Amino acid sequence: MLTNENCIFCKIVAGQLPSAKVYEDEQALVFMNLQQMQPGHCLVIPKEHYENIFEIPDDLLGQVSKLSAKIARAVKKAYTAEGIHLLQNNGTAAWQSVPHLHQHVIPRYPNDIGYDLIAIWTKGTAASSAELETNAAKIRQALI
Repeated sequence: MLTNENCIFCKIVAGQLPSAKVYEDEQALVFMNLQQMQPGHCLVIPKEHYENIFEIPDDLLGQVSKLSAKIARAVKKAYTAEGIHLLQNNGTAAWQSVPHLHQHVIPRYPNDIGYDLIAIWTKGTAASSAELETNAAKIRQALI
């Protein structure tokens, strides 16, 4: 498996750093984003280290994309969201802050102004472990 010893997401995959896991299979992991832009904001990543969309093999990208759609449906159900943002950035010029391909799944509502696309990378405070685990459990339940 391709890994990068300096990558925070690779450390989460390896169990070296804690995370509130939503879903895991052989090729992908879904966990709560530490910076909850909305309750339910989670990340979908391949377990193997690919920095961005330009590096990941197409078949694995397809699997990650299918999983992102599955998670988006669960988040929408769990949080009765009226919409879902699926955001995936490639390179620092596109505001990719962690160089490991990841898809943000963020529930959205008509009146949640203040959470514009720029704010996703500039606002927000770290959620507590308990809050992250509560959010993860809520999405796991919606996956059933």
